[in-house]
Amino acid sequence: MKAQESINTIIGEMQNVFLGQEDVVKHVLCTLLASGHILIEGVPGIGKTLIGLTLSRLLSLSFRRIQFTNDMLPSDVIGFHMFRKGSVEPNLIKGPVFASVVLADEINRTSPKTQSALLEAMEEGQVSIDGITYSLSNPFMIIATQNPVEIAGTFPLPESQLDRFLIKTSVGYPPAQAEKEIILKDIDHRHALNLSPVMDRDSIIRLRSYVSRVGVHPDVLDYIISIIRDTRAHPKIELGASPRGGLALKRASQAWAFIHGRDYITPGDVLKMVVPVLAHRITTKEADPAGVLEEITRTITVPV
Repeated sequence: MKAQESINTIIGEMQNVFLGQEDVVKHVLCTLLASGHILIEGVPGIGKTLIGLTLSRLLSLSFRRIQFTNDMLPSDVIGFHMFRKGSVEPNLIKGPVFASVVLADEINRTSPKTQSALLEAMEEGQVSIDGITYSLSNPFMIIATQNPVEIAGTFPLPESQLDRFLIKTSVGYPPAQAEKEIILKDIDHRHALNLSPVMDRDSIIRLRSYVSRVGVHPDVLDYIISIIRDTRAHPKIELGASPRGGLALKRASQAWAFIHGRDYITPGDVLKMVVPVLAHRITTKEADPAGVLEEITRTITVPV
């Protein structure tokens, strides 16, 4: 099966389970292909857990879910060493972060200390336990979720943690027809567990290499840079996007172009990714980050 056929099959199968959320499905797939991590906001009961399980089944990847609570310790996430009687070397008890697809459910409900346990994993693809470094799975992806409405007993993610997420997206209630179909078909986790793999680990790694080679015309690169630099000069923004934000925008645009069958980025790909990639990376002066970014893109000449 050709790469584009595999991508289309994955998107189609995910949409059959996660109904009425086409953009969210594509954001998750883009994040995986761009070797990133994604933060999904949404109220309980709309399928945030389901999308991670579905992705792992279709790609034949290991999956673990971490339900974060305020009493969790870093060792509950990354693991710990246990010394057995008569053994010289420590025995590693792996935490759930050692899976390929890790669902960090309600990540803002745990303490900053435990949240920070994910920083090294997300940035370096490894964890350190008692001074010993262990590599994580390849591919490795964090799908974190948080409830944007309920804030009691939560710990907002600091900017350093938010910056580790390639994309931040929101899941709303499904359209009426999709919701009717969900209820009619009684769609739940069993549907995801019954899915057959579409590709394997090696195929995913190969697709990632293709994505990294998607072409970026100099004019489109200048367009990306103009957007990033304008976030630092806009009067409604206190803290603009960093160079890491520019890299993230380019990589996400490459992945978006790839899943739509192109081997080059268009300005439209960049525009589609601006808000999901940059809205959580800027600090505004009591203004909606998405709205400010849309203002910025309207003032910049789009390359032809």
